[in-house]
Amino acid sequence: MQLEAPQLWPRCLAVLAQELPEQQFVTWIKPLQAVVSPDLSKLTVLVANRFKLDWVRAQYAGKIAATAEKLCREAGGASIALELALAPRESQAKSSISSGPNSSFVAASSIVQGQNIGDFPPPGPALLTEDEGAGGFKSRINTALSFDTLVEGSANRMARAAALHVASNLGNLYNPLFIYGGVGLGKTHLLHAVGNQLLAAKPDAKVLYTHAEQFVSDVVRAYQRKTFDEFKARYHQLDLLLIDDVQFFANKDRTQEEFFNAFEALLAKKSHIVMTSDTYPKGLTDMHERLVSRFDSGLSVAIEPPELEMRVAILINKAISEGSSMPEDVAFFVAKNVRSNVRELEGALRKILAYSRFNQKEISIQLAREALRDLLSIQNRQIGVENIQKTVADFYKIKVADMYSKKRPASIARPRQIAMYLAKELTQKSLPEIGELFGGRDHTTVLHAVRKIGTERQQFSELNQQLHVLEQTLKG
Repeated sequence: MQLEAPQLWPRCLAVLAQELPEQQFVTWIKPLQAVVSPDLSKLTVLVANRFKLDWVRAQYAGKIAATAEKLCREAGGASIALELALAPRESQAKSSISSGPNSSFVAASSIVQGQNIGDFPPPGPALLTEDEGAGGFKSRINTALSFDTLVEGSANRMARAAALHVASNLGNLYNPLFIYGGVGLGKTHLLHAVGNQLLAAKPDAKVLYTHAEQFVSDVVRAYQRKTFDEFKARYHQLDLLLIDDVQFFANKDRTQEEFFNAFEALLAKKSHIVMTSDTYPKGLTDMHERLVSRFDSGLSVAIEPPELEMRVAILINKAISEGSSMPEDVAFFVAKNVRSNVRELEGALRKILAYSRFNQKEISIQLAREALRDLLSIQNRQIGVENIQKTVADFYKIKVADMYSKKRPASIARPRQIAMYLAKELTQKSLPEIGELFGGRDHTTVLHAVRKIGTERQQFSELNQQLHVLEQTLKG
């Protein structure tokens, strides 16, 4: 089957339209233009701006390259080189086209160096440090963390939906959006995904991702150098502020004051604020009441630890992104034994992949068992909530059933709070999971118990001694 140069890109698009999700194809692939050299030795894909070029390179270049290569070989051709280039401005393009039949290819291909398809690196994370469309504004957005690369499940579905809404309806509903949950559950991923989605649609938008500790450092620097005009110019003129771990503002009065001012300035100009924290707004301690009130004025949504099916999907997807594959039975085995968060799942996956490569063995349940033997040993020794409930009930001479009951006399409520505290300290369970195991109680009830017992442990030596005895008994 003969293949002419003008036919290659339309055929690539037809294949990619079948292989990619419709939304991804329409958003990222369909708008691309391409120039093919007459001898089919080079395919130059033209991308509208620097941000989109980085994104296409990171997410789709490998697939485009493989598709073009396959089509050329099926037509009896040789290898074809792929280049990604910024599309020339309209005036430049017209000039190039009028100069001769091949001049547009020369103009485009001279913008960026390409690589042979066989040597093309697999898509990987790329850190976008500047949004050139916004005058070189540093956004600190990681282009690898998108909605496309975030596995969706019941644990994060509401948070993901709210974040998607913010990205497409800036300054309207859910402002501010407050996302909370434990460590390693994907809160930071969602922040970057919102930024990436907005910049894809509006490359000139002023978007900033920052950690709360960086904001604290910026406030300190502004006070030391008396550069508050620069500070305000940076934070008060944003279209979207993405700020991670706002619980780090605790006990920092000056920082809270400046963040409140930035918060008010951004809301006044219809900009959007998305925040993350390890607890819901009213659970934040040592925070100004008016700031907590602002946090709580939009939408607060939790991310929970991933359920089994979601953990399996995460493992399979992450393995693919690492250039490998994980059999489904192995993914289920790992997911059943690593339950706490996404970060630990990724760590387990990296151990398995490294063990497989080092020993030159295929990935199997047995190999996973060997690679994770230390982790599995710890898991086997982990203390269960049911064991905690029974041990505490025996210690305080109450019935185990009282742990789940609605009874509230002090002789029962107090041991129940202690059991909740120990469950949080000694297990990997989340607050909602613990609440469910204590008769379907709300996670706020568990949080109150944990904080109350934790505080009183520091104040009362008798309680501290009792907790020490319980901990030693449970740990064997």
